[in-house]
Amino acid sequence: MTKSLLAGLLAVSVFAGDKPVELAKVSFEQAKALQAERAALNLGDLSTDAAGWIWSDKNVYRPGEALTLRGTLNPSNDPYPYTLVAYRQNNQTGGKFYLPAGTGEVTDIFGNSLAAGFQITRLPELNKTVLVGAGGLLSTSTVTIPEEFGMHTLVLQIRDFTGTRIIKSMYWKIGVVREFVNSPSAISTNTTWTNDRAYRLQGIVQVNGNATLTIEPGTFVIGQPGSQPPSVLLVTTVGRLNARGTRSRPIIMTSSQPIGSRQRGDWGGLIMLGRAPINDPAGVLPIEGLPEAPETRFGGTDANHNCGALSYVRVEFAGAQLRPNEETNSFTWGGCGKGTTSDHLQAHYGFDDAFEWFGGTNDAKYLVGTYTADDFLDVQIGYTGRVQHVVALANADNSNRCFEADNYERDFAARPLGKWEAWNVTCVGNGLTRGFDETDASAWYLRRGAAGLYNNILIFNWMTKAVGLANDADTIRNIPTGDLALNGFLSWNNGGLANDVPSQVPAGFRPFFSGTDPNSARNVAWTNPLLKRPLEYSDPDFRGLLGSPIFRANWVQPPDNGFYDQWATWIGAFGDEDWTEEWSSFAQEPDLRP
Repeated sequence: MTKSLLAGLLAVSVFAGDKPVELAKVSFEQAKALQAERAALNLGDLSTDAAGWIWSDKNVYRPGEALTLRGTLNPSNDPYPYTLVAYRQNNQTGGKFYLPAGTGEVTDIFGNSLAAGFQITRLPELNKTVLVGAGGLLSTSTVTIPEEFGMHTLVLQIRDFTGTRIIKSMYWKIGVVREFVNSPSAISTNTTWTNDRAYRLQGIVQVNGNATLTIEPGTFVIGQPGSQPPSVLLVTTVGRLNARGTRSRPIIMTSSQPIGSRQRGDWGGLIMLGRAPINDPAGVLPIEGLPEAPETRFGGTDANHNCGALSYVRVEFAGAQLRPNEETNSFTWGGCGKGTTSDHLQAHYGFDDAFEWFGGTNDAKYLVGTYTADDFLDVQIGYTGRVQHVVALANADNSNRCFEADNYERDFAARPLGKWEAWNVTCVGNGLTRGFDETDASAWYLRRGAAGLYNNILIFNWMTKAVGLANDADTIRNIPTGDLALNGFLSWNNGGLANDVPSQVPAGFRPFFSGTDPNSARNVAWTNPLLKRPLEYSDPDFRGLLGSPIFRANWVQPPDNGFYDQWATWIGAFGDEDWTEEWSSFAQEPDLRP
């Protein structure tokens, strides 16, 4: 920015509590000049490198309780002018209430109406700043929760200087409830959990007796710590779960502990069991992580078995250990069939795996794994489903592998072979050569006769090398048959090693990456993916810049078979659209402590 354009910006200090926050106001004429400069620099897409997130003191409120909303915003040296708008939205009615007045009239954060003209400002720097509550930046007085039951969204928007186009939005979901309900240990008749109540789990809560548990969009399910066996929602082979949230009203299964002090393993997670095939000779097995009982067994002969429907569901701070190597995961499917629906799911801060399949055939789309302590995508016991659009993000806490694929640990040649399909997956690590709990914590790890078709996989910043292989002969024998194939693979900056096959691929697997055999991996690249902006873990953006190799023309197109999104011709989980927006949360727990 030139000195002439910088001249005349008016720095106005407002106070959040006793801390001044500088808001540099900009005139409309200055804003037009700055935007012209921006266009001249080919920055006319109006994106910003700023990163930010907002959060409240609780997930669930009763009417009349006080609300405290905080925010962190790092402008990342963005010098351009914007308008800032903040509001609460009632997601049941669509009604919006704008700050600072809390009325239905559209205003900016200074209280200026649309008719009067919004105030243009440069982005302030906020660090866990109180926005709403006593001494808040946007509302200085105490704000109480209205008697409007259901899910609400708190929003802080960055708009362009004209106030017309949204550049960036920060979201936080809260529930307003009549009461907290303690779930019974068994649900044996058709039951509906409504979003005007929050539901507590203690110990194993079983859905059985041919019953369906329906969970309304925008409902909070609260896992209680301290029980053994752990608090889990268990859908048995004779039960069904219908949990269909929406983008604006996801179903959130989370910890009962205060925000800022929640931990992995606060409760057990979600387990769904079905009667689809597995490759154990007995045909049925007890699910890992729970005591063996008739209700915890899964497997059968019905490839189309329906365990239920999951859409827009977040499972947070879950996973618990029953005994060594016997843990529950955030999401577990055991023998679920093609009739099962699984899309737009997030596993956040899991103690074990984010998503694990024990056999079965069910498909899944739009999966987000964040900060899990073990693996993000774990398949075994003959899983043969399809998965598309997955992002796995490991932070500086311990994580392990992005993919961990087995056929069956007790018989590497067991049938049905675990030939699953994975398309459009992004694996992003913490950029450190530490923070994993196994010797080989490679991002893409195959073992025990693993098979599968892997397509358009992006691995970036992982803690160790990109590719790992165990039981080499048992896995490699699946290559000539076409049961193990790779088409579309981009790796960069993994394990602090060189970006090439000798450094990133174990010796027994290097011929697969040679490209000289008809069965070799195809379309392999070792290059920088050029993400849209620097990585901020509590507010990442995994999309590529203009000219990024993510959009190269050679990546393979998914088949048109009724499941895959065939238009996803890029590598990794994202093209131009961020499908995680609003319903998911990337906020690291330490970043939410006052």
